Amino acid sequence: MSNWSRALDAADITSPVLREDYTAARRTVARFRREAYVAVRLLVPPALVPDVLVATAFMHHTDNLLDSGRPEQRIAAFGGWEREVRAALAGSGAELPLARALASGAGRHPTLGRHAEAFLDTALTDLEFTGFAAEADYQRYVDAYSLPALMVVACLLGPQEPDADGAYRAACRSFIDGSQRLDFVNDLAEDLAAERLTVPEDVLKEHRVTRADLAAGRDTTEVRALLADLLARARASLLDGGELVRSAPPAGRPMVRALVGLELLTLKAAEAKGPALLRGSARPSLPAAAALLLREYRARR
Repeated sequence: MSNWSRALDAADITSPVLREDYTAARRTVARFRREAYVAVRLLVPPALVPDVLVATAFMHHTDNLLDSGRPEQRIAAFGGWEREVRAALAGSGAELPLARALASGAGRHPTLGRHAEAFLDTALTDLEFTGFAAEADYQRYVDAYSLPALMVVACLLGPQEPDADGAYRAACRSFIDGSQRLDFVNDLAEDLAAERLTVPEDVLKEHRVTRADLAAGRDTTEVRALLADLLARARASLLDGGELVRSAPPAGRPMVRALVGLELLTLKAAEAKGPALLRGSARPSLPAAAALLLREYRARR
């Protein structure tokens, strides 16, 4: 029997149809987020592995729908997907494998269903994004979109009682503030090519940097200072998010530590790349990432 079959058994997923649905979600995550997939398989308790992968696949699929095509196409695609997911979560059945698997997971973990619906409530925030006039606008985006998105997966690693996750959610908020800011800095080249500017305008003005400077990939003292400032803010929030480890149940701590550690490795790579980020993203050191996962795997065992 394969390790994957054992994980499905541990999660009490016995239906042949559902087992294939979960296997399809597993393949999706392994294809688009290899490091995260390996971390889940190594560090998450077997009974949680299938649902963590399905929650991750759900987020990836939803994000793709919001990012692909013209605005009207995105709205239509998201609307159809939202109706499918809400019907599945309400017990009305589903035709799409990923929606069926998500509903199955929500049956075992009610917090998953609640957070999936909460994310669907605000997911169009990303589609409506036109830029940030000020840092406060960025913080509102984190509250409206980034945090609900994170909680779809993070809820499975945290306290399962609705009234016991206050400290955990606050730590998730700090973590995703840093992670989202890091992601925006790391994806500057891609976002600028798509005419999307994710740096608050007041922060640009503070550093005397223009959108044209960033789009042209200019290596100036001001650009270097701007990137260093943004990455320092990201680092501070990620380190605050280390409280996640203390507020997570013991079974979820190895995975949570790995999530924070992988983000810090990516941040280190971004800091080393500097203005070259305006031409392409940074990636964490593969040997360092492998060492981190191995260390946490040994700790878990």
